[in-house]
Amino acid sequence: MNSQQTPPSDSPPATPPPLTEVETHGVDRIPDAERTATPFDLFRLAFGGANTFSTCVLGAFPILFGLSFWQGLAATVLGVVAGALILCPMAVFGPVNGTNNAVSSSAHLGVHGRVVGSFLSLLTAVAFFSISVWSSGDALIGGAHRLFGLERSDVSFGVAYALFAGLVLAVCVYGFRFMLFVNKVAVTSASALFLLGAIAFAGDFDPSYTGVFTDSADPRTQSLFWPSFIGAALIVLSNPVSFGAFLGDWSRYIPASTPRRKVIGAAFLSQLATLLPFVFGLATASIIATKAPDYVDPAAPDFVGGLLAISPSWFFLPVCLLALIGGLSTGTTALYGTGLDFSSVFPRLSRVQATVLIGAVSIAFIFVGRFGLDLVRSISTFATMIITCTTPWMVVMILGYCTRRGWYDPEALQVFNRRQRGGRYWFAHGWNWRGMTAWWVSAVIGVLFTNIPGQFVGPLGDLANGVDISLPLSLAVAAVLFLTLLRLFPEPRAVYGPQGARLARTVDVPVPPITGPGALSVPSTTLRA
Repeated sequence: MNSQQTPPSDSPPATPPPLTEVETHGVDRIPDAERTATPFDLFRLAFGGANTFSTCVLGAFPILFGLSFWQGLAATVLGVVAGALILCPMAVFGPVNGTNNAVSSSAHLGVHGRVVGSFLSLLTAVAFFSISVWSSGDALIGGAHRLFGLERSDVSFGVAYALFAGLVLAVCVYGFRFMLFVNKVAVTSASALFLLGAIAFAGDFDPSYTGVFTDSADPRTQSLFWPSFIGAALIVLSNPVSFGAFLGDWSRYIPASTPRRKVIGAAFLSQLATLLPFVFGLATASIIATKAPDYVDPAAPDFVGGLLAISPSWFFLPVCLLALIGGLSTGTTALYGTGLDFSSVFPRLSRVQATVLIGAVSIAFIFVGRFGLDLVRSISTFATMIITCTTPWMVVMILGYCTRRGWYDPEALQVFNRRQRGGRYWFAHGWNWRGMTAWWVSAVIGVLFTNIPGQFVGPLGDLANGVDISLPLSLAVAAVLFLTLLRLFPEPRAVYGPQGARLARTVDVPVPPITGPGALSVPSTTLRA
């Protein structure tokens, strides 16, 4: 039995609005009548956002780290499965609360503490939007150069980046329905192009590619195997985990009555399906390492250039199509949610205005990073650091959901967005220091233990003989610390709903009523139970 209290619908069931109708909903609760999405729609959005060229680039990292094809495949499968297991519970908040995950985090980090989720989603969106535009733009220009002799200049790259960014921004402005349509097309077409690529490279692919960690390798090289293996797995894992802040943006359109196992299953399977682009990147990178090794030099890797160098001429056009489709799909899933969320952080901005603002900032970052600074090579480090900080936040959310037995107060979640005060999730002046402490302590520990050879090594990064243990350590610290704080410093009984707490103690204290614009006067004594 679902303990979530779902307000009754005040309007008759409606058909989905047309694709060309601009979405007006911000992070307010989606009315029941407008929740027409399904778990399969969630699957298509999450898979479509990762079934792209940028995922292929991440899939090439095991080869760049010196692993053999089979070692790289093991690291890839480990990273995808582990990341999918961490990610999939984050899908349930959307159907339960009808809003995005940052707003839902109010229940565990406090009315004001929810801005942590907004900030993390912003950084994640900018990072992965940039990866998408850079990799897709490079592939498009490289393919056009091979096909039509187009000059590979800053001007041509700038035009390609602007084209991708403009198209992505337009789709995000129209909103959820248009984005869903784009991803429906992208899932099918990109999958077909990847399968076509398997045909194109089948003759050159050799699964016996050995990498650098062979029996004849010197002891110093052999000692780097486990750091390289774990590092490659963590980079792969960063891809599914990056969706954690965004799943609620899409699943909020799924009816609250949908079984949780179907929603969680859709999120999990969407990430398992990304083995298609990951393995494509891994396999083609092994071919590049054999036929054009200069392109996989760890000091200056160029997967896109290497792919074009080994491609048969008839595959140049599919590469361009894959770049265009992938750029749209990844970019929209990254940018849409952040624009949506910041319409609540800055209440004077509508969803469309906030999306345009965040899009403009992201586009500026793309051009400055590509032409003004040397951020392209360090973007993988940037993404890894963001994931190190985001994963503990996800742990707090997931454990919070378990301790609350999936029960939330939809009105209290919207206090920040409505510029109100009080409610079940007000805690200490709008901050739940238990969840906040568990998040920032584990995030700091994760950063301290980060070890990305050649890019960033934290002050404690060498304590595990060069192995990057930042993510598993931050996961464990977040889980243990959060549950410990809930036991030692109980939360108000009112935040747990009618079935009470699980794995946590409670204290029966008054909860301040919600006050401010549009608030109803509710005595605090009614919020004790």
